[in-house]
Amino acid sequence: MKHFFKDLYRSKAGLVGAILIFIIVLVSLLAPFIDLPDPTRGDLRARLVGPTWTGLFSPGAHPLGTDEVGRDILSRLINGSRITLLVATTAVLLGGVAGTILGILAGYKGGFIDRVLMRLVDIQLAVPLMLLALLVVAALGPSLQNVVLVLALTSWIRYARIIRAQVLSLREREFVQSAHAIGASTLRIMFLHILPNVLTPALVVGTLELARVIIMDSALSFLGLGVQPPTPSWGRMLADGRVYISSAWWAVTFPGLAIVLTVLSVNLFGDWLRDYFDPKTRSAK
Repeated sequence: MKHFFKDLYRSKAGLVGAILIFIIVLVSLLAPFIDLPDPTRGDLRARLVGPTWTGLFSPGAHPLGTDEVGRDILSRLINGSRITLLVATTAVLLGGVAGTILGILAGYKGGFIDRVLMRLVDIQLAVPLMLLALLVVAALGPSLQNVVLVLALTSWIRYARIIRAQVLSLREREFVQSAHAIGASTLRIMFLHILPNVLTPALVVGTLELARVIIMDSALSFLGLGVQPPTPSWGRMLADGRVYISSAWWAVTFPGLAIVLTVLSVNLFGDWLRDYFDPKTRSAK
């Protein structure tokens, strides 16, 4: 663990990404305890008020301005971060668990199971993931649960392909062959001997996949197929504010910056994490 943080400190990009992620997660966790205006309550008298830092801590202050119905943008950004992180992390976890299990199964068993699962992966990769997400959400209806389901459905394939490649190599190793020789069951070999050795690549894939899922969640919300109003979401804020982009730039700028900074921080940390766990990179250092 000491070497982990020491190596992270040496990587400026990875450190910046880790710090930004920590701040974003911390703010989202502390959102219920921060004294902010109700993110769903509008005030037409304060409609499209620009950002102001005068009287910052006074009641009714809007540091990042208000939207088209007078809702505080800062409050909506902070509360929207909770929805975005909840949807993204849940979808990545579900997709990661499913993809890892299927990847282990395909790589270890091989044969018919491997062919069927890999052809299913090829078919899904042939369909644009955003189009698939739009079709599923349109069929099931927009809701928080359906968004998580469709994002998990589009993310498991990356885990499955990478984990399968790892298992194809691991199943020929001595410890797996020894476990098989002493009569260990297939499930025991897969989950007690192989699974611990593929958790690291699964973690790296999950970190990088998180950024893609955040973008897809924002895109679905932008199109009106994500989390439904009045629950705040960054994509929906962009969609509502785009009409006023020439007269109220803050309505789209700050939600856009929130998405960019979050995705950038996850990508920076994910790239460093990939290099950290790569034996070739470690040996080069």
